[in-house]
Amino acid sequence: MKFLIGCVIVVGSVVSGYAIVGGHFEVLWQPAEFIIILGAAIGALIIGNPPAVLKNLGRAFIAMLKGPKYKKEAYLELLSMQYTLFKLAKAKGSLALEQHVENPEESDIFQRFPTIVSDHHALEFLRDYLRLVTLGTENPHEVEALMDEELETHHQENERMVAAIQALADGTPALGIVAAVLGVIHTMGAIDQPPEILGHLIGAALVGTFFGVFCAYGFFAPMAMALKNSLESETKFYLSIKAGILAHLQGYAPAVSIEFARKALMSEVRPTFEEVEEATQNLKAA
Repeated sequence: MKFLIGCVIVVGSVVSGYAIVGGHFEVLWQPAEFIIILGAAIGALIIGNPPAVLKNLGRAFIAMLKGPKYKKEAYLELLSMQYTLFKLAKAKGSLALEQHVENPEESDIFQRFPTIVSDHHALEFLRDYLRLVTLGTENPHEVEALMDEELETHHQENERMVAAIQALADGTPALGIVAAVLGVIHTMGAIDQPPEILGHLIGAALVGTFFGVFCAYGFFAPMAMALKNSLESETKFYLSIKAGILAHLQGYAPAVSIEFARKALMSEVRPTFEEVEEATQNLKAA
């Protein structure tokens, strides 16, 4: 919703400002210019990015429309899940986690937290490292190094999508100039025409420059920033899982471990200590 509101404001501001000075809107409708700029931009996007990035751009666009993937409630659910799992491990040993980790669809713990279960990537990340705990991994430094490597890869994959959209923002103004130059060339070919026709052709050429800059800074650059913010929010979810598991491996009590996990979150979505305590105090150990 925020994304759509922003787009309406951008378009509305430009259109209303142009109308105030008595602009001629019919001059702005130049399909040939739009085809040159957007077609070349799409072609450049395809040339510069691997198929995996192009495929994920659809998911990225949905992420931009929806905004950050996780809200405060999701983080509270994550902390509650970690508390329950760590409490079980402390009470019955790490092997007690195995049946839940290997069969989350049958686990009474995992099924209590549907947001996590429905998120395939987050669930797999959590299960992979809890599985290492059940296999007897006790060195938190080795686990941290492995987590950092995986999270760095995840970050690089996300950054490729952001870079692809940012490249559109960087290149579209230049493609607008290309369209404008072609328009000028076309105008020079009609130099013998009367002034009213030449004026229309020159205006059409300048629309290319306008449209390229407008798309770049009105849409593509903000889209890249919106996607980056959304993906950073997703990364914080994984970092919270990391902080909780590492604290558990270091021998802290469940309440302390999830406090480590809570502190890894951004302030605008971070539940308070009291909210976490209230959410976990009535949870039953499996």
